[in-house]
Amino acid sequence: MTPAAAAVGAGAGSGAVSPESAQQAIGYPSLFLLVMVGALVPVVPTGAIVSSAAAVAFHHSDPALPLVLVFAVAATAAFAGDALLYWLGQRGVRSQGGSRWLAWMRGQVAAEPLERARSRLERRGSTVLLVSRLVPAGRVPVMLACLMARMPLRAYLRGNLPAALAWAATYQLIGLLGGALFPHPWQGVAAAVALTLLIAVTPPAWRRVRGLRERRAAAASGAATGAR
Repeated sequence: MTPAAAAVGAGAGSGAVSPESAQQAIGYPSLFLLVMVGALVPVVPTGAIVSSAAAVAFHHSDPALPLVLVFAVAATAAFAGDALLYWLGQRGVRSQGGSRWLAWMRGQVAAEPLERARSRLERRGSTVLLVSRLVPAGRVPVMLACLMARMPLRAYLRGNLPAALAWAATYQLIGLLGGALFPHPWQGVAAAVALTLLIAVTPPAWRRVRGLRERRAAAASGAATGAR
């Protein structure tokens, strides 16, 4: 028997757990909890968490199963968190006094994004949920619009299932890209987090710049009209 085989046999006989197995035993429940909490209270950067987990899984000795588990856990947690938040919001809609969760959701959404979400919901139905999960800060306005439209929980869940799957797949692909670009897991995690934050920041920044340009153009137009 070779020394390597003897070492493996000794480890198996003593019941030793590999570092990768220990990481998975801790990492998957933590991933589920963080993503689900982030779905309820969107201050946790869930996209960055999923991308980071995918980047780490990419560097496993056999990455196929860890990557499948990251996707399954992330999608399940996102779906469960959305379902719970919608159910809590429904209780507020049905109650005359409202609820703390419904009031919190209304406080998170300005009038203009809510009106856009309502308009899209009227035109596209539950298919708007797919896009809302992928657009930064787009999930809560659409969810609130669905609540205001009295969409049943079952109909919301049917539309939200493909949205949760697409969301998990998108951020896992970002993590895979970060993991593939760099030889060390921490470098892949850093790249995945940077890409995720860039995706999250770009749309609001662009809307702000566009709004500023529109206001400047309107002011210039008004000044030109007044000078005539």
